[in-house]
Amino acid sequence: MDIDPLTDTEKQTHELAEILAPHLSVVFCGLNPALTAALDGHNFSNPNNRFWRVLHLAGFTPRLLRAEEEWELLKYGCGITAAVSRPTKSAGELNKRDYLNAAPALEEKIRKYMPTNFAFLGKAAYAAISRRTHIEWGRQPEDFGGASIWVVPNPSGLNRAFTLASLTEYYRELKLAIHPLDTP
Repeated sequence: MDIDPLTDTEKQTHELAEILAPHLSVVFCGLNPALTAALDGHNFSNPNNRFWRVLHLAGFTPRLLRAEEEWELLKYGCGITAAVSRPTKSAGELNKRDYLNAAPALEEKIRKYMPTNFAFLGKAAYAAISRRTHIEWGRQPEDFGGASIWVVPNPSGLNRAFTLASLTEYYRELKLAIHPLDTP
């Protein structure tokens, strides 16, 4: 039997710190925190999540950061937030309404911190918020909250459709759009 370690009340109070500062080059927007991250207090802390490896391999960080070093991302012009703040075992527990309800606060956050680029990790949140049914990976035709919008594959270990190498290529495309003179 699969036991959920957090009660519904605890899920409401276990919000992860957002790694944000004004005028970042890019803010990465996860769908929502995993239970692992909510329990230990660090973004993308599940050892099966490939977020930190992909950021390093794509050139966003000069070395592989650990989840506990998440605040160091700010030094490299990067931030982290989540579309929905409620932790779940799987993002599949969220629905379109969760993303739509979160959209106004997310847009307000983007306007407040004014990142140049905002990257949704996976299509689900952006599809719901934009009300578009067909979304390609990469730069999107519209902006959101004043930021250029990107959609890159979700690095979750549950996302088996993308290898580490293919994830890295999508993130590298974003990195090179932000810093075209950087070479991988």
